[in-house]
This record gives sequence, structure tokens and C-alpha cells, in this order.
Amino acid sequence: MHELGTGIDTNADRWVRGSSDRCVDLNADLGELPGRQGEHIDAALLDLVSSANVATGGHAGDPDSMRRVCELAAARFVRVGAHLSFQDRVGFGRRIPDRIDANLVRDLRRQLQVLARACEQAETAVAYVKAHGALYNLALDRVDIAQSLIHAVGDTGLPILTIHGTVLWNVAQQAGLPCFAEFFADRGYLPDGRLVPRGQFGDLVHEGVADRVLDAVTTGSVIASSGEVVHVRVDSVCVHGDTPDAIAQAGRIRHRLHQAGVQVRPFTSPPEGDINGVVGDGAPSHGVPRHGAPRHGAPDATAP
Repeated sequence: MHELGTGIDTNADRWVRGSSDRCVDLNADLGELPGRQGEHIDAALLDLVSSANVATGGHAGDPDSMRRVCELAAARFVRVGAHLSFQDRVGFGRRIPDRIDANLVRDLRRQLQVLARACEQAETAVAYVKAHGALYNLALDRVDIAQSLIHAVGDTGLPILTIHGTVLWNVAQQAGLPCFAEFFADRGYLPDGRLVPRGQFGDLVHEGVADRVLDAVTTGSVIASSGEVVHVRVDSVCVHGDTPDAIAQAGRIRHRLHQAGVQVRPFTSPPEGDINGVVGDGAPSHGVPRHGAPRHGAPDATAP
């Protein structure tokens, strides 16, 4: 057993890349919004996505919210990812810390451990790691930040979800970790394949999001804010849970993919059973988990 316990999925030979088989993962950031409204949004999105990026206490979330989301995810056979971030609850993890030191690795490791315990309680396991906000963006370009994130993951062997071809992607691959490419459904892209910084013109896409996602998945390209065609690799599509129409948007995306014959599947292979109990066009069938069975399983420019 791994030092983090059964809450970490170390069965690395199960990782599968599905987009070449007309499959793609759909992920959402969950456990971030407070109160009943947040719980409602989490539950609704978990009926639609195949992977859940669970806030681990840095920018949002606590042990109770982690356990709640993990239980809901396990009931739908949705894969759980650790959504690690800087300690910045006031700025929602979107601010760059004044000082970044060696304690970053220790803190990120602690966040991963807390989620692993929540997963154990929910009879599921952490299946991958995705950074959040400022940590996500800094790791795309800074070797020291990327290395800190990879050191925090340690020898778990967990895959990294990030943008293809970035510093983090390369550092993770050099460390022998599987990497999977993320595409942001409602974020604008620059000609170099990076995201338009929040607050700048074209940072958010409001129209035709589902068709845009389908184009990215099936053609490997997206129209940048400049009008140029940008080549992208897409293993997983992100829907932000804090977007006002996140539930409707995820439903439209899933339905559009289904119309085109593209299945929504996790980029990490799922536990036994149906993926989140969802029928082809996105209508939830509310599958029942087999408990006891083993499961392998104001915004600024720095925020993805």
C-alpha cells in the first residue's frame, strides 16, 4: 500500500487516452462554492462530467466538502482529481503569493493527503492531479513551480492534467508521470495556445461553446481571439463550476458530443461500473455504486 493509503490510485497501467477512440473526458472544478447552492451545483455537474477536480483546502474546500463531493462522485463512478492550489482563500487561489518557498511542496502534499483520506472514506481514490488558479498558470512557464508540484505528487505516479507542451507537461514527463491535455470550454485562446488572461478582451467565450468544444475534440483546433487557427490537444474538457450557467453549459456540451458520436469517458480508466450512471445524451440514470467493492481508483489575469 502507498504511504498515502488506499485513497491514492497507484494502478498506473490503467491510464487510458480515449480521444483517439472518439472519446473525451469532461471535467469540472467542484467543492468550491459554499452552502446549499454549491452542493446543488456539485451534484448536478457530477451527473454530467466524468472527472471531478475537488478543491483541497487551498483556495476552497475543507474535509467535509471533500468527503461530500467524493461520495457523490463515487456514487456516479466519476473519477476524483486533486485540485491543488496556493493558500489563498480570500483571492480564490488566483493571486500570486508575495513569497514562494520550500514550504509549497509540504503544503501541496498535505492537501493531497487530506483528499486521499476523504476518498478512502468514500470508497474511491484520487486518480489524478490538476493545479488551480495562479498555481496552474505559473507552473505552465516556471520550472521551479512545476518541479514543486511534481515533488508534491511524489512517487504516487498520479497523472497530471494540464495544457499540452508547457513547462509543467515537460517536467512531469521527465519525472515519469502520465500527462493528459486539458482544453477549457469557455476560455479564449491566444495564438500560442495559451489562455487569454482573465480581465482581457476575449478571455471568456459566451456563444457557441458546445460547437467550439466539438471542433477542438474532433479537429484538434480552436479559433484564437485573434481569429487565427490554433492547434490544440484535447484529452479532457474543463467546465468551470463557478460559471453562472455551468450546469446548462455542461449539458449542452455533453449533448453535442453525443450527437457527433463522441463518448464522454474519463481520461483515467474508471472503476467497474457505468460512468456516472449517464445515458448517452446526458440524461442521468442515477446508477447505484457497489459499496464495499474495490475502487481503483474579482478574478485577475492569473486564473485559468
